[in-house]
Amino acid sequence: MDGPSGSGKSSASKGVARALGLRYLDTGAMYRAMTWWMLRNGVPVEDGGAVAARVLEPVIVSGSDPGAPTITVDGQDVAEEIRTREVTNAVSAVSSVPAVRARLVELQREIIGSGGIVVEGRDIGTVVAPDARVKVYLTASEEARAQRRARDLAADPAASVGRTRDEQARRDRLDSTRKASPLAKAADAHEIDSTEMGLGEVIEAVVRLAKEHE
Repeated sequence: MDGPSGSGKSSASKGVARALGLRYLDTGAMYRAMTWWMLRNGVPVEDGGAVAARVLEPVIVSGSDPGAPTITVDGQDVAEEIRTREVTNAVSAVSSVPAVRARLVELQREIIGSGGIVVEGRDIGTVVAPDARVKVYLTASEEARAQRRARDLAADPAASVGRTRDEQARRDRLDSTRKASPLAKAADAHEIDSTEMGLGEVIEAVVRLAKEHE
């Protein structure tokens, strides 16, 4: 399942995985974990060469239980740390570095293995798993996505809808124009616009697609 920030990929993907009894992988969390490590270790994230030089150092481990997904870096649980505004605003720069994408795509493919998993991200249907049985591109209006992201960041007093919309638009632009694996809809993906849909409706639609392709 691919799509821009705030489209509802994470909640929908976990719900689909639970409904179908499958594993789950949040590839975005892996890029956030890499970004968090770079920031924590003083690596200038806008310097692609500096990021690439240290890309092999962090040990990133992703759990695949949709009921309790985990992400650790060097053995430390960073599930909360990777969701800060600092990481969010730096992750596009880090994820645009080809060496970062090469390393994490390799890890993602190892986790995917022979299948039986719901994977969410921005380049799953186009790069990571182009032979996936079912590909979904989940989107929503810019306003709806900004409101959802602002709710997710409700604990942050600076997370107004307007500011979130601006930051989201910047990230969408960077992610869709980067040279390495840009955010894009696969030619054979089923597009679902979740603007006027509830989470349950999105999950039901994806589950139906999955069963149609069994």
